[in-house]
Amino acid sequence: DPASPPEQLSIVHEQVLNSSGRSVTAAVCLHRFLCYGSETSTYTTKECSLGIENALSLMQFIEGGRGCEVVEEVRHLNLEGHTVRSNPSLFALAVCSQHADCKTRQAAFRTLKELCRTPAQLFTFVQYKKELKEGSGMWGRALRRAVTDWYNSQDGMSLAQAVTKCKHRAGWSHQDLLRLSHMKPASDTVALVCKYITKGWKGVQEAYGDKEKSEDLQKVFAYLEAVEKSKHCTDELELIHLIENYRLEKEQILTNHLKFKEVWKALLKEMPVVALMKHLGKLTADKFLARGSPYVAAVCERIQEETALKKAKTHPFNILVASENYKRGHGRRGKLKWEPERDIVEALDCAFGRSLSTVEPTGKRFLVAVDVSSSLSSVAHGSSISTVAIAAAMCMVLTRTEPDTQVVIFSDGAVAPCAKSSDLTLMQVATQFIKTPGGSTDCALPITWASENDKTVDVFIIFTNNQVCGRENPAETLKTYRQKRGVFSKLIVCGMIASGLSIADPEDRDALLWHCNSTKNIKKLKKSTILNRHCSRQPCAVKLWGLK
Repeated sequence: DPASPPEQLSIVHEQVLNSSGRSVTAAVCLHRFLCYGSETSTYTTKECSLGIENALSLMQFIEGGRGCEVVEEVRHLNLEGHTVRSNPSLFALAVCSQHADCKTRQAAFRTLKELCRTPAQLFTFVQYKKELKEGSGMWGRALRRAVTDWYNSQDGMSLAQAVTKCKHRAGWSHQDLLRLSHMKPASDTVALVCKYITKGWKGVQEAYGDKEKSEDLQKVFAYLEAVEKSKHCTDELELIHLIENYRLEKEQILTNHLKFKEVWKALLKEMPVVALMKHLGKLTADKFLARGSPYVAAVCERIQEETALKKAKTHPFNILVASENYKRGHGRRGKLKWEPERDIVEALDCAFGRSLSTVEPTGKRFLVAVDVSSSLSSVAHGSSISTVAIAAAMCMVLTRTEPDTQVVIFSDGAVAPCAKSSDLTLMQVATQFIKTPGGSTDCALPITWASENDKTVDVFIIFTNNQVCGRENPAETLKTYRQKRGVFSKLIVCGMIASGLSIADPEDRDALLWHCNSTKNIKKLKKSTILNRHCSRQPCAVKLWGLK
């Protein structure tokens, strides 16, 4: 309600009203922190350590009596399809859960159960609580109840699967949490799993072995028995039987058992596509996917299956990373080496193309500009992917999903449009960037070109390896363009090698610097916070690219 006083507005509404000024408000800083863990306009793909010192806007809202709004914003971002890092949200909940305001604490603990979908997230939250308490007692009644509710909110089978796949993280184990929370199981099946956590399988056998069990209790008992048998199994056929009958996953199987080809065959039947792609190198090194192997065709079919890709919500960049890692022929750490199988490489290339159909269009007008003033053959920090492949893949994602997308290359005072066709392969797109001669860098050129050619652009995305700004300041050029076109255009500058870029204005809420120091989380750019904000000309939240 625009007539409401500012102190009664929600965080989202506050962002709408401030959009006309495009200034960086406390609400914008909070939104940035919750999305990628920093209040600044710089996004790095490497996660940083979190603390009160880099969450000042969070503290400002909480101390201002708006802690419940913060909790609701955390819940909204995590549960309604936004791509956000989980750790900043868990940190924010940890801060809210120990504030003096009773309603804020209660709201934080209520939301915890919804946000912590895995044991790893619960362990991370508890660790944040410990760090914030600085050694003083933290296991009050509210935290004990919240941890108890997390375990009791799950059915016995789901809990059994969770605790056997993730036993400990961040210095905490399930046994620690059950002991410190004084856990009281709410059902027989949860009680059985708790007995397994605290007393082990021997304790479960003593308590339930000869006891008459209900159908649900018997299922959980049999599942835990299968997990235990798989640990001590020496018969390959018996292990395969356990995997197939109880749908055991790789995390529940001992490393020594993964040397058997038939064990891998059993695991692959239920293994998610993304996990399968990560293990292709290991499978090839172990000759499971050797040339002429009957398993190669089956794996290729799984990788390329469009239905599976959509179901897994696999972003094209995940597939590109898997493909480049596989083509490299060796792991980043250790001594694992393999000879890439040609059919697997072709299947990964095909999967990349098919996964583009899973990307949800925004209907916005994009100008993607690739800086070719220096060589694009270098490898992005923390990855095995060349910068030209990164730029080419991004261009393909946008041109295939956004009808109004223009791709240009620029260097040495010149801007040249690139060919755009759905038939172009990744290699053909990359070739357009490589064959162009280099020169000096001026990141304001694409914006100037759009202004001179009467191009209306909602989002400028610039890929560069350099920090040089050229004769004109891109931030000032963008302001001039906005005034001329009457559009609050957004700017994303992607530094694929250089760190500490200073091209965008840090006080402009519609500008984002992205440092590619690791492609591990590159997909998070797809729903960057800068594009999720509201503005007066765009009443709906905007996404750069997202998954259905």
